Amino acid sequence: MGFERIRQFGEMIKFEHTVFALPFAYLGAFLANRGLPSGNQLLWITLAMVGARTAAMALNRLIDRHIDARNPRTANRALPRGILSVTEVWFYVIASWVLLLVSAWQLNPLGLSVPLTVKLMPVAVLVLTVYSYTKRFTWLCHFILGLSLGLAPVGSWIGVTGRIEFPAVLLGLAVLTWVAGFDIIYACQDYDFDRQEGIYSIPAVFGIRKALIISAFLHVLTVAFLAWTGMVLALGYFYWLGVLVAVAILIYEHSLVTPADLSKLDAAFFNMNGILSVLMFVFTFADILFGYKISL
Repeated sequence: MGFERIRQFGEMIKFEHTVFALPFAYLGAFLANRGLPSGNQLLWITLAMVGARTAAMALNRLIDRHIDARNPRTANRALPRGILSVTEVWFYVIASWVLLLVSAWQLNPLGLSVPLTVKLMPVAVLVLTVYSYTKRFTWLCHFILGLSLGLAPVGSWIGVTGRIEFPAVLLGLAVLTWVAGFDIIYACQDYDFDRQEGIYSIPAVFGIRKALIISAFLHVLTVAFLAWTGMVLALGYFYWLGVLVAVAILIYEHSLVTPADLSKLDAAFFNMNGILSVLMFVFTFADILFGYKISL
């Protein structure tokens, strides 16, 4: 029975979607180290990501449980149905914050008494917590979600170097615009419900057609930030091939969804973005391993 409840929790927070942010966290660590980080660093970066995302998603489900109960698309989630209790989910939230704190403390490359990762943890906690409330009063909620995942490569960079550096910020902005862009697409399916409930999603505020244009523009910025990162770090052939693949995936993603046809939205949101994240890491890792450079 205990295993079944854990499975229900994992399903509720869509644990498998950690694939969206984890490869970019690894990407930040590998680029910061210009090679393979230590096994210890990779372990604590992984655990920090699991802790942060689990806490954020569980909090989101807690805070939105009454809204979810009224939305036909989300009414079958574990909390609205009473499969999991509020107390149980709060336990997972607290355990996840503890995991994040321990992981952040272990990432201390400069041997500081209090690592920079720990000093900056309240910022991450604030962003991850505030996000769930923002859709109640601002359409900028998509950007707050993007910021929460954009902290992943920045945090892993700090975990390897002990410093915040410009390339890490560029990677964070690439993830921010990428996530905000695909979250806007995802929100299109709740257009009618959000307007009825007064939810401030970009589709509900500006309409689906304009929302898809805004999403496309944000993904253009994503490519620009990835390219800027490549130029600043003088990365080589494989990285740039990865950027081109990301462009192709984003173009295909946007071709799947139109204002008149949202039937392929799940494929655009889940499949394409998971593939993009993994392939960007794979190509970047290949670039670090083989180091074939190009002149810009």
